[in-house]
Amino acid sequence: MTKRPALIVPAIIVGIVFLALAVLYWVSTADALPSFIPGHETGSAHHHIKHGIAAAVLGAGSLIFAWFQTGSSRGTAPSDASGAQRR
Repeated sequence: MTKRPALIVPAIIVGIVFLALAVLYWVSTADALPSFIPGHETGSAHHHIKHGIAAAVLGAGSLIFAWFQTGSSRGTAPSDASGAQRR
């Protein structure tokens, strides 16, 4: 898997935003949601549980992606100070 360190910070930010959106979906009624968020319905007392679950899954997936990008690359053999690979 190719590591892309430049994507770590944006993935963390997106993950946190999606998790916050999930909490907002679970806590607020459809009427109380801001009008720019999908699911806003004027006069509705409905909670968008499925929207919240989807946002939580996307947020967790984004944070897991960022976590995997911070790990070391597999398949590279450790080397000593002279640069020769160990066997």
